[in-house]
Amino acid sequence: MQSPDIAVGIDVSKSELVIAVHPSGDTWISATTLDAIDDVVRRLAAVTPTIIVVEATGGYEHTLVAACAAATLPVAVVNPRQVRAFAQAIGRTAKTDAIDATVLALFGARVQPAPRTIPDTATQALAALVARRRQLLEMLGAEQQRLHQATTNPVTRDLRNHIRWLERRVKDVDDEIGGAIQGSPIWRVQEDLLRSVPGIGPTVARTLLAELPELGQLDRRRIAALVGVAPFNRDSGQWRGRRMIWGGRASVRSALYMAALVATRHNPVLAAFYQRLRTEGKPPKVALVAVMRKLLTIVNAMVKHQSFWQSQAA
Repeated sequence: MQSPDIAVGIDVSKSELVIAVHPSGDTWISATTLDAIDDVVRRLAAVTPTIIVVEATGGYEHTLVAACAAATLPVAVVNPRQVRAFAQAIGRTAKTDAIDATVLALFGARVQPAPRTIPDTATQALAALVARRRQLLEMLGAEQQRLHQATTNPVTRDLRNHIRWLERRVKDVDDEIGGAIQGSPIWRVQEDLLRSVPGIGPTVARTLLAELPELGQLDRRRIAALVGVAPFNRDSGQWRGRRMIWGGRASVRSALYMAALVATRHNPVLAAFYQRLRTEGKPPKVALVAVMRKLLTIVNAMVKHQSFWQSQAA
């Protein structure tokens, strides 16, 4: 008889890992120190799982996922909302760390999510810089808004000083991002390739490089679903709802939105596509999302075939 597939669920917190194995039902708890994670990886390697499922927990899972990937273990980082919906569907409404780990293992066995490609160390570092730049810009925008509302001189002076400091930090981070890309021959080529598309500037190109390493490795449907620009049906019986987009990588989707907005004005191919959709009666936002999806499809093919925009547009 063929042995059953083995799925592992790991509930991750700041100081503790709870591991569950399906179908054996084995569970154990581990600390999150580097030595403890190494022990977990060795124990999992002995189990030879077909999939290891971990929820995205805002960063606590990174060390564990990287260790599993380094040991060539198949690990999938999944959206917590999907797992909760799965738990509710099978009647697991109680919630403890042990139950969560068991549900994750069962989710892996039933749903069989695809193992996620783990970015290398350099890509992770670039992604961290891009995320930091985004945080600084958010703080800068908030301080500028407070400056408009300030009514006393001491507060106004303090806000202006902080705004100048944030502006310098944004420039410093931009320089660090640029230096990292210039230091990599592969990234230099990829950035030039992406920026050859009218509508894609340095910020969008660097966001794609750092936060979408799967670009060029997936087909157009899977890359659209990964980013969150693939429309999902909302139908029931005779009722046909509006198609909606949701999920995916919000930072990449936001960057694509800005690129698509510029492309509808300055990219002849995408501008014509946008105008055709508007002429057909599509609302502006629906047409713009379609431009985002088409733009993503184009750059995905460009990276896959290492062809610049001129070749794409021809």
